[in-house]
Amino acid sequence: MEIVKNPDKILRLIMKPVKNISSETLKLAEEMKTIMKTSNGVGLAANQVGVDLRVFVIDENLAKENNVPEVYFNPEITEYSKDLAEMEEGCLSLPQYWKDIKRSKKIKFKATGIDGKKIKIKARGFLARVLQHEVDHLNGLLIKDRLNEK
Repeated sequence: MEIVKNPDKILRLIMKPVKNISSETLKLAEEMKTIMKTSNGVGLAANQVGVDLRVFVIDENLAKENNVPEVYFNPEITEYSKDLAEMEEGCLSLPQYWKDIKRSKKIKFKATGIDGKKIKIKARGFLARVLQHEVDHLNGLLIKDRLNEK
């Protein structure tokens, strides 16, 4: 399993929902966490490893600091604050590409956890930014799209 780089077409697709959390999807999440860590990422979406599923993982330390899970199935942002913050972002699928990106400072977010239970999070700051970045991936968007760059 390797990180898919732009312009691979899977990065531009809307990922399919995870119908049931199985040993295969849990194994995928574990492999994604390993790849993300070895690549020095803070988040990784399934399409970034060539898999058409709505799942992403976030950094273990970020998850612990915010008391949230590391793995999210079928995530959805339900509310964005109008208050925006700009910060430099990079992406494992766009090596050596760093740009200032405006995102909502706070979001409301829901997903399914590895145990099949619903997760609801009110995220702010860096966590909110990472969740927004990864949901963008699952919807076929890259940080370049936030700049109207192709």
